Amino acid sequence: MSFLFSQKPSMGIMNLEKGEEHFRLERFLPSIELQLFIKHYWVVEWELAEDKTHIQEVIPNPCVNLVIESGRTYFYGPATRKYSYQLSAKGRVFGIKFKPGGFFPWYRESISKLIDHPLPVDEIFPISSEELESIFLNTASNHMELTSRMNDALLPLLPPADKLTLLTDQMTEYIRLHHEVTRVDQVCEQFAMNKRTLQRMFKQYVGISPKNVIKLYRLQNAAEALDHGQAVNTLELSLALGYHDQSHFIKDFKTIVGQTPDAYTRSVARRL
Repeated sequence: MSFLFSQKPSMGIMNLEKGEEHFRLERFLPSIELQLFIKHYWVVEWELAEDKTHIQEVIPNPCVNLVIESGRTYFYGPATRKYSYQLSAKGRVFGIKFKPGGFFPWYRESISKLIDHPLPVDEIFPISSEELESIFLNTASNHMELTSRMNDALLPLLPPADKLTLLTDQMTEYIRLHHEVTRVDQVCEQFAMNKRTLQRMFKQYVGISPKNVIKLYRLQNAAEALDHGQAVNTLELSLALGYHDQSHFIKDFKTIVGQTPDAYTRSVARRL
């Protein structure tokens, strides 16, 4: 069974098509020199009626993000559980999604230290969070201008290339693209690396274990299939994602998403 999703991949944003009735999401590539480290820039903008709010749920990616948001501008490490964001009134958030492993050359410490510990901007960049908010939230309005300004800000700070950054990104892309990858041993075999070395590298460069990376990508695929009504039932979906035990799939889904696949399907139907 294969899944056909919308042209704009959700990348963990749950029920994205419904969410975009309340906000606008755009993604932009950085300059070529930055693409070893950065997956994309992103901008979310919204303008809701005074009495309206929207809660957007997200299954995390194994990535570090710089989130530029009024009063809450930080580097955020990867998470292992769903999180929610409440939108109200009018606003904009600008972000940088680093590739898995892509933030390590800037940080030079284990990315696992950022789990549940946001990092102030001025510990990495010679600029304050208030300055970034002024530039990217209040001053620039054109998205091309936002991208250009961020490129100009980052290029002078470009760290030396790190071969393990590229390898880590290749490994996580392999996991993301190959639904049949269900065990860490399969990644070890594909890249000719022993399990302990792989686990140490992921802790250092990604921040979470390869086992958790496999789980996050599979459950992103599951949620997106349910969002698009492409799964006939839980058993079919679990088998398509490489689970041989339906109960194991349900347990993993509930751990990450906070509810069972059937409950999630009902919640999606109620929002339509």
